[in-house]
Amino acid sequence: MDYRTRIVSSLAEIGQPGWDGLVAAQDEANPFLSYAFLHALHESGSACADTGWEPHYLSIWQGERLAAAMPLYRKFHSYGEYVFDWAWAEAYQRHGVDYYPKLLSAIPFTPVRGGRLLAIDEKARAALLAALLALQQEPGVSSTHILYPPPPQAKALAGAGFLLRSGVQFHWHNEGYASFAEFVDTLDRKKRKNILAERRKVSEQGVRFVQLRGAEIEEAHWRFFNRCYRHTYSDHYSTPYLNLDFFLRIGRSMPQNLLLTIALRDGHAIASSLTVHDRDTLYGRYWGALEHVPCLHFETAYYQPLEFCIAEKISWFEGGAQGEHKMARGFMPQKTWSAHWLAHPGFYDAVEHFLQREEGGIDGYLSELNERNPFRDPPR
Repeated sequence: MDYRTRIVSSLAEIGQPGWDGLVAAQDEANPFLSYAFLHALHESGSACADTGWEPHYLSIWQGERLAAAMPLYRKFHSYGEYVFDWAWAEAYQRHGVDYYPKLLSAIPFTPVRGGRLLAIDEKARAALLAALLALQQEPGVSSTHILYPPPPQAKALAGAGFLLRSGVQFHWHNEGYASFAEFVDTLDRKKRKNILAERRKVSEQGVRFVQLRGAEIEEAHWRFFNRCYRHTYSDHYSTPYLNLDFFLRIGRSMPQNLLLTIALRDGHAIASSLTVHDRDTLYGRYWGALEHVPCLHFETAYYQPLEFCIAEKISWFEGGAQGEHKMARGFMPQKTWSAHWLAHPGFYDAVEHFLQREEGGIDGYLSELNERNPFRDPPR
């Protein structure tokens, strides 16, 4: 096929119809791959060259038609990735070799599985992968890292010389529950008792909740949520990745995918959580509180969204990165993948050996977690 390769520094160069049309053709699409979400990250200054996320999207064209593309960045640090390679960067530094910039395919600040090699068909996908292999051979590229690809794409990347790394997340599955009470009743006695006690503690403090969907979320709500989000980062002596402009942008451009849960006490808003969803999956994303109430985090960021999933018949709730505590709330471990290529032969071999040892530990960890199944009977 007569394909043309092009590096794109702004999604505006492709346009929303072209990008979203390509995403819609994927089996592993989600709201985070949408033009609205990615463009908001870039245009708000949350993920841009100034913050160490330089858009470097690789695209394949068939005439004027976008045939394939991948979200790709030149990264100048390893913040906001959730697949940690700090030790690799430090090893490079100790040996006087530059690790940054590196190439990274991921959704910034978002540890969610989804398509990375986006294509209209397998021929175009093969052309995209070939273009990536050529791009990463250029001078000044230390390595390429592709985070949270779906298993078929991870397998294709391994066949192209990438090293695979596994990880663990915790996801909740809706078994067709008619109510939250029905779900809780499937857990073992101790887990069920603890959840009911946590919910009771919040209720006894006079806290009630409002769930706002899409266009119901007004600018004042976004400003309040941003305060909560920033306050929680400050409490952990950290700097937030996102800003108010980003939240306002997604509020305007993708309201159909947003659920904002606000906690109120004595008529005053004190906490909130933002989740993103499509018809099949709800994704836990951001939360924050201005006041401390025992167990408020669990109610706002887990139990209220779980009730939403049950009411809307949403099949999955992905809780984000890490967090064994989620198992006590019905979330079960799921293996995730990332793919890595390093230009330096010596470091490639060293990382390959490290990942082989790490994989055994991950498999053992998964077995241990599954033995601690929180359900009275194993889920179907």
